[in-house]
Amino acid sequence: MAVGVGDPAPDFTLPSSGGGEVSLSSYRGRPVVLAFYPADDSPVCTTQLRSYDDDLAEFEGLDAAVLGISPQSVESHDRFAERHGLRFPLLADADKAVGEAYGVLGPVGFYRRSVFVVDGEGVIRYAHRAIAGLRYRPASELVAAVKQAKG
Repeated sequence: MAVGVGDPAPDFTLPSSGGGEVSLSSYRGRPVVLAFYPADDSPVCTTQLRSYDDDLAEFEGLDAAVLGISPQSVESHDRFAERHGLRFPLLADADKAVGEAYGVLGPVGFYRRSVFVVDGEGVIRYAHRAIAGLRYRPASELVAAVKQAKG
């Protein structure tokens, strides 16, 4: 059964672009936007993550973190982030265990474009899993979800 709104967000620790590792639990006390995306440098993923980066100040103004998660390697993430000027961490879920925990894997094991907002207590307050990956949730919708998660 996939996690949803009101469920505790599964914790994880993953290698991150820029070096090091990132744990969801290290953000306790602040909201976190988890943006699961299928692949670095694909057209829709690039547009999606650049739009979130363009509105990063709005997320930061709410003390919210944005994390991108996909199965590609840290090296791929580093190239992707540098090429497009992405300023938030991109996490490498190479074995897709985190994707599985959040229920974002499609029938053939590819990530479905999905977004979750986790509140400061570690509870999922917003969840969207796309059936087809051609569209993404706009940053304005996620900013509103973060505001709601903060109460």
